[in-house]
Amino acid sequence: MFQRLIETSPTWITVPLRLALGIIFCAHGAQKVFGMWEGPGLAKFAANPAPLGMQPGWLWMGAAALAELVGGVLLLIGLLTRVGAALVAFVMLVAIIGVHWGAFFSNNRGMEYPLSLLGMALALLIAGGGQASADRALMGPRGRRR
Repeated sequence: MFQRLIETSPTWITVPLRLALGIIFCAHGAQKVFGMWEGPGLAKFAANPAPLGMQPGWLWMGAAALAELVGGVLLLIGLLTRVGAALVAFVMLVAIIGVHWGAFFSNNRGMEYPLSLLGMALALLIAGGGQASADRALMGPRGRRR
């Protein structure tokens, strides 16, 4: 199972996707969890109502904030890239359906931006971390786990 999670191809294509998505979600997660960069912090963020009527709201909002932070860190270093990408993809899917549905363009609170992040996460979920990732280092020189 672990081998399937870290399996990745020797490509450089995923590296800019992984780094960009990792930076974005580390920053957004840090805003929501730690209150950095004028963010709300975990207590205030978790007090918001959860989308789609999910209950208890504080639990789902807290899980979303932690998923953004942990998913971003995993993507940034390329460790368990598929797990990080799945965390990010779930958060973006709920954001699209529960918050941004009904408008497309970002200037109208639409789904344009979260949809692009979802697409990036799905690409990494399929391909893995690629070169310059901790996953690749764990696989060893012949593509086998060390």
